[in-house]
Amino acid sequence: MFLGTGMEEMILKTKQQRCYIYTRVSTSMQVDGYSLDAQKDKLHKYADYQDMIIARESSDEGKSGKSVEGRPQFQQMLADIETGKDNVDFVLVFKLSRFGRNAADVLSSLQRMQDFGVNLICVEDGIDSSKDAGKLMISVLSAVAEIERENILVQTMEGRKQKAREGKWNGGFAPYGYQLINGELHPAEDEAEIIRIIYDKYVNTTMGVAAIANFLNNSGYKKKLRQNNTIEGFSTSFVKGVLDNPVYCGKLAFGRRKNEKIPGTRNEYHVVKQENYMLNDGIHEGIVSEKLWNQAHKKRKETGIANVKTHSLDHEHILSGIIKCPFCGSGMYGNVNRKKHPDGGHYRDYFYYACKHRTYVNGHKCTYRKQWNEDKINDAVEEVIRKLVNNPKFKTEIQKHIGNSIDTAELDREHDGLKEQLKQVTGAKNKLASQMDNLSVSDRHYDKKYDDMQERLDKLYDEMEDIETLIEEVETRLYNIKQEKISSDNVYQFLLFFDKLYDRFTDIEKKTFMKSFLDSVYIYEEAKEGGRILKSLKFKFPVFFDGQEITELDWDNESTVETVVQLSYK
Repeated sequence: MFLGTGMEEMILKTKQQRCYIYTRVSTSMQVDGYSLDAQKDKLHKYADYQDMIIARESSDEGKSGKSVEGRPQFQQMLADIETGKDNVDFVLVFKLSRFGRNAADVLSSLQRMQDFGVNLICVEDGIDSSKDAGKLMISVLSAVAEIERENILVQTMEGRKQKAREGKWNGGFAPYGYQLINGELHPAEDEAEIIRIIYDKYVNTTMGVAAIANFLNNSGYKKKLRQNNTIEGFSTSFVKGVLDNPVYCGKLAFGRRKNEKIPGTRNEYHVVKQENYMLNDGIHEGIVSEKLWNQAHKKRKETGIANVKTHSLDHEHILSGIIKCPFCGSGMYGNVNRKKHPDGGHYRDYFYYACKHRTYVNGHKCTYRKQWNEDKINDAVEEVIRKLVNNPKFKTEIQKHIGNSIDTAELDREHDGLKEQLKQVTGAKNKLASQMDNLSVSDRHYDKKYDDMQERLDKLYDEMEDIETLIEEVETRLYNIKQEKISSDNVYQFLLFFDKLYDRFTDIEKKTFMKSFLDSVYIYEEAKEGGRILKSLKFKFPVFFDGQEITELDWDNESTVETVVQLSYK
């Protein structure tokens, strides 16, 4: 049948195919010599040559091709295809690697498109999924690319593992206490002293990680600032990190952290600390002995295991840990002696405070053996507090201080600054990971570039970990300040009604109050004339007495004797 020119033109227009153009590349990278604009230009020329209508262009710049989850424009394009928004027939990409690097994702995404009649054309690769050969080629190339990428990663990790076997430092920032000289670890004496103190205190005293951090901070030690570190103080997380790292006894660990796939996901991973890891002798000098490190490691494993209470379940050692040994200054803890009643019947428990841990003082073990009857000490402390709160001006002074605001503006600014630093480093890490992902395996310098980038990536991860530790420290300080304010208000409220409430408390409630109010209770080695036991009380919050704001009552201090004389006890 003969058709006129106008009818032919109309039929051709209805058959003109429509397409999406999709590009993906790091903003700082080129693919096989083609910039992003050059790739788009080539895709436009292809569409013109094939007489295709470009319905829309989309691009995920600086995004990784490891999975589709991190590419919002790609996901939007698939969603539009499924809804038939622009009624397209093809998606044009420069190369298959721009569509995806994960074989499962490539095939899954392609299947989603083909379910709605849309095919993929990889212009540079000459692949058209509408043809059987094209779809087969996509399956093969995407699988090969993924296998090749995984093999390179395995080879890189094997190289790093072999370096660890040889006792060589594997890159990244030197741990605190060391400096890097020509890629090797050497002790930094201005930092190593802190490391030795931490191990000595942890192994040779009863100090825990928190007590050691407090000791360092209160003794005037300052942490040397590194990288983005802005806090000179020591935190419990820092002390834990030092105690858990075998590098300090001359060993090198490999595989302490592993990037593991998150169960239930396809391409999501997270860093998991490993129980078992490779440990080798390093070529560097240890700061502490292997014996000392093993002692600390053993104690770290044992710390925190609580003894199960089987007798006198309602009884609590109210001042346990708060009362201090008059000889060594360490916390005294509750002790119980179970004695059988003289008539041969039931047993009775007798409770005492004693210095049980025998901490070292000036190289000698604590020899203070006296045990104090708990009721006697508890009653003496209670009597002092009763006399304190019954002072006529006490209530007025306390009420003035309840609810006062606290100023954390400086810490808040520091916290915001660290958050911004973390954001910047995370962005740099993501950008570098994208660059690694976009490296062409056909590049003759591929291995060297990948190794250089991997080393930079490791440093960025170390930097992120340092900043996250600093953020944790600042957040802990903010939390403690705010909690201290809340706690002090609660304690003050309770002190107003101490006489009415304390006698109704259970032992555990009394213990909770004492720990909230009292920092330390100091006693004499032996009772003084008249039976006086208490030497001084130190409070966690200021208390108010005779118009003064005090944090300590000291019966031996002449400057406070007038203040505390009215609080003497029998």
